[in-house]
Amino acid sequence: MDSNELRRAFRDFFVERGHTPVPSASLIPFDRTVLFTVAGMVPFKRYFLGEEPAPYPRATSIQKCMRAGGKHNDLDQIGQTLRHLTFFEMLGNFSFGDYFKEQAIPYAWELVTNVLGLEPDRLWVTVHTSDDEAAEIWRDVIGVDPIRIQRLEEDNWWQMGDTGPCGPCSEIYYDKGSEYGADGGPAYGSDERFLEIWNLVFMQFEQQADGGLVPLPKPCIDTGAGLERIVPILQGRPSVFETDLVYPILQEAESLTGRTYGVEHRQDVGLRIIADHSRAMTFLLADGVVPTNEGRGYVLRRIIRRLVLRSQLLGARHEVVARLVNGVIEAMGEAYPELIERRERILELGTREEARFEQTLTIGAPILETAISGGKVAGDVAFRLHDTFGVPIELTTEIAADRGVEVDLDGFHAAMAQQRHRSRQAGLGDEAMSEQVTGALWVLETHGKTEFLGYEVEEAVGEIQFVEQEATGLALYLDRTPFYPEGGGQVGDTGWIGTAGFRAKVVNTDQPVQGVVRHWIELVEGEPVVGTSLELVVDRARRAQIRANHTATHLLQWALREVLGEHVAQQGSLVAPERLRFDFTHWSSLTAEEIERIEQLIMEQVVTADTVVTEIKDKTTAVNEGAIAFFGDQYQDVVRVVHAGAHSVELCGGTHVGSLGEIGLFKVLSEGSIGANTRRIEAVTQLAALDAVHALERQLDTIKSILPGGREALAERIESLVVKSRELETQIAAMRQEELRALARTVAAQHPSRVLIERLDGLSAQELRFVALELRNRTDAEVVVLASVREAKVALVATVADSTVLNASEVLAPLAQAVGGRVGPQRELALSGGRLVDQLDRALEELRNGFDSQQ
Repeated sequence: MDSNELRRAFRDFFVERGHTPVPSASLIPFDRTVLFTVAGMVPFKRYFLGEEPAPYPRATSIQKCMRAGGKHNDLDQIGQTLRHLTFFEMLGNFSFGDYFKEQAIPYAWELVTNVLGLEPDRLWVTVHTSDDEAAEIWRDVIGVDPIRIQRLEEDNWWQMGDTGPCGPCSEIYYDKGSEYGADGGPAYGSDERFLEIWNLVFMQFEQQADGGLVPLPKPCIDTGAGLERIVPILQGRPSVFETDLVYPILQEAESLTGRTYGVEHRQDVGLRIIADHSRAMTFLLADGVVPTNEGRGYVLRRIIRRLVLRSQLLGARHEVVARLVNGVIEAMGEAYPELIERRERILELGTREEARFEQTLTIGAPILETAISGGKVAGDVAFRLHDTFGVPIELTTEIAADRGVEVDLDGFHAAMAQQRHRSRQAGLGDEAMSEQVTGALWVLETHGKTEFLGYEVEEAVGEIQFVEQEATGLALYLDRTPFYPEGGGQVGDTGWIGTAGFRAKVVNTDQPVQGVVRHWIELVEGEPVVGTSLELVVDRARRAQIRANHTATHLLQWALREVLGEHVAQQGSLVAPERLRFDFTHWSSLTAEEIERIEQLIMEQVVTADTVVTEIKDKTTAVNEGAIAFFGDQYQDVVRVVHAGAHSVELCGGTHVGSLGEIGLFKVLSEGSIGANTRRIEAVTQLAALDAVHALERQLDTIKSILPGGREALAERIESLVVKSRELETQIAAMRQEELRALARTVAAQHPSRVLIERLDGLSAQELRFVALELRNRTDAEVVVLASVREAKVALVATVADSTVLNASEVLAPLAQAVGGRVGPQRELALSGGRLVDQLDRALEELRNGFDSQQ
């Protein structure tokens, strides 16, 4: 099945079941919270939120998606794995209060097994730990073996944001086979082996600001199946890069570079990046994105330059964009005719950007190659590549990392700072600066840095220096401010600003250029005027929560290193008022005992109520004295050193509590993997931590009411019930298997033949498969074809003793077609099904006659 056939099969399947087909929306979303359309549900978000009534009760779409830039960014993973893409297509079906799990799950299973022909015994299912309803449907209605139904925590919980619609989700995984890694299912096996192909989101709750969950009056369904995940399975290829979706483009990249895919790993990474970025570039240009220095345009510019640079490093000697664009249009034009219609625009913009980059890249690429060959890219070289030759520092770092070479980023930033200083002295701008935010740079060049007062006060008076109107809102720059700008993982402050005749709410604060603070505002009264003095008031309660969470993050890093070892290093963080998140290097999940020990160590520090001490030191001295650099901060020569208790010493520009006692209570909410050797902890402090404890208490009380006997006996009683349940499931499965074996023996005795073609109504697809294998393995039958009608649906199976003589899928194909189904390319055992029950007997008889005529 090629990609166009898959699109048609998916769309037709759901249209036949009453879904309205909705064309793909643009990659530029109406939703300002995301940079691009990142999932199939984005165009329907306003319906899920109840902002507009849905014009149809159920819908289906094949949505163009892009994940590069912003909070949904897979750009750095491209080429390194066989499954990450910037541009991809999401197959989806949606219900806006019309149907729920009881239909969504059977729809997915029917399509995957009957229409696409995937073997059920290669499919695994995950459900949320709390979702017994979904698990029962998979087990009792669909007939999935309970062993292949696994429960996950955060990986199977979906939410639109901190508040709003949310709920459990259930994912279908395909087992690619032992050659791709360890067994154990999606929960424990290899990520490369167990491939997620479909996610079914059950929106049944509304997340409240206080953490509570309120049932939605009309639960909704949002599902997403990755086209690029499914196509390789159907075409028997190891990855999407070798399917009809991408391989023609990759072949064009081979032709341009003179390299052959599959020969050498580093070359393969480069060829995959070129192929992926060609698709992303073409679709972004088709949807109206133009290469610029900001927002979506900057992402596109980086993608094009990345593509061109990779091509040259692999040996391309001529322009590449035009040929790659045409390759994408040839491969994708049937599904997306707008690519053909807009070919000239795409080529014009793409080749113009390539030419601009090419003018200097012919000199820049050899400089980068020479530096990499020398074993290290010096800071001044990286800066020269960025400033003179237009090679973004991200590209320099990425290309060097591919070769195991380090880039001197401190030297790069130092060279950038020196150039800005020279520009100020001369009264000139520079090209590098022009690529930053215009308003912030003007403020920096005209007035200097913003004076930050937020370490000492939460109220102040400041003067408006510049008013900036952006598509995303209105922003003010002031000479001084108590508002902390987002940075180092800590979110920006909010609050109020105003004077006579003017009042505004500060909704966020950030730092577009180092040292210049930008205040995003919502007007309440009047208009801002440059030169006006304003009263500035930070939201104190929110700031207090952020301070507590930030200092707790410092304690968490210290405690992790104490419990797990010195290898722990921070990889990212989020410090918000309601919670904290900490990403760190570690290779295995934390045990309950380790988490308890971490919480214990932190609370031992909190109860001392020690004063949090901040010192100003030069960076070298601070680091030599043992201070740890906090991930994400940009450090100057003079730094702030934060002592949180007797053990935690870190460089940090954020705001912190005055005393450790202000943290109150620290509680870990979750711990899990976010990538290879990278873990994430989410935690809460103060009253939020108490709320979390109370929630756990309520859960225990609920369980206790169901299983009386006191809390102390709960674990023992639950364990006993689980053991009994497993024993009963095993006994029932064994009894059912014995019944099926007896049925197979009866069929074999009544119809001894080289070819067995029988109808055995009432059996599930899995049961039918079991009987067929019993007949093949325990009789002399060379061909076994069985059919079953159950709940107005036909299940079919065919198996052969020698697949070199007969192909099971070819045997089953005419029967499957007669009942309205399809068969995948399986040689020894093929499965299918359909709904045309009245055609079954005639088709079985024709199949028997066909074999009889061959004897």
